[in-house]
Amino acid sequence: MSTPATDPTTDATSPRSTGPSDRRSAVPTGSRGRPPGPVRVGLSRGWMEIRTFAREWESVIFTFSLPALILVMFASIFDGLYDMGIPTVDYYLPGIIAMGLMSVSFQTLGTAIAAEREYGTLRRLRGTPMPPSAYFVGKTVLVLFLAFGQLALLLAVAGLFFDATLPSTAQAWATIAWVLMLGTIGCSLLGIAISSLARTAQAASAVVVVPFLILQFTSGIFVPVMVLPDWVLNAASLFPLLWMAQGMRAGFFPDEMAALEQSGAWDLPMVALALGAWCVVGLVLTLLTFRWKTRKDG
Repeated sequence: MSTPATDPTTDATSPRSTGPSDRRSAVPTGSRGRPPGPVRVGLSRGWMEIRTFAREWESVIFTFSLPALILVMFASIFDGLYDMGIPTVDYYLPGIIAMGLMSVSFQTLGTAIAAEREYGTLRRLRGTPMPPSAYFVGKTVLVLFLAFGQLALLLAVAGLFFDATLPSTAQAWATIAWVLMLGTIGCSLLGIAISSLARTAQAASAVVVVPFLILQFTSGIFVPVMVLPDWVLNAASLFPLLWMAQGMRAGFFPDEMAALEQSGAWDLPMVALALGAWCVVGLVLTLLTFRWKTRKDG
């Protein structure tokens, strides 16, 4: 005896038979029956960004170890060569921390986002239900992960292998914390904005790395502030790296070392103002320039 034919449009076992309420139940929702918000989606995407980054072991090693290797070389080569008033490793540590923070924010985002735009990743993401802001939350999670990981490695190398003097007061650590946050946010926004200047992923390296390299030599990272001409420091003060390095030195150095700064003081209110201004400028530039597609895509 043959069984009656089943109409796929009415069969209860067919996916097509689901009513509106069934279809709504298949959509991921939050605890109150709503789709997850940008923060929740962004945190999930941030975890995905971290896992994707961790798969490229060459990038992991290079990103985390480069500032530590530079510190090791400077502490070994220049030890006792100049009278800086403090051990060489102590002098270079704050500046290299600032350099590392700008590297994992400005450089990493500037090159990575340019590549994602050229390869069509951004265009495909924009076509999904994901809130656009969740993409930037995910990138923020990645940058903070890289920043704190790099900082932990630098402090470990400096303390364990070179007996560096680390801050011992809560005030000093608080200074380091807010300089880290403001500087990283400002540089991240600048990295997102500058990614739109690169026409291709290959060009992004030059667009991002060249100005970053120049700033390292003019902002007191590799060359001590006291030997740089005033016009060089004045030009570098237009960008965040100099203020990040000065704020970090205020957290790590003894108070008497402030006399070696260009103004003869740490000027922490000015550091906060400059870094805060770059956060605002970076946000405005990002809103004005960010593109989900390449120019050839329209």
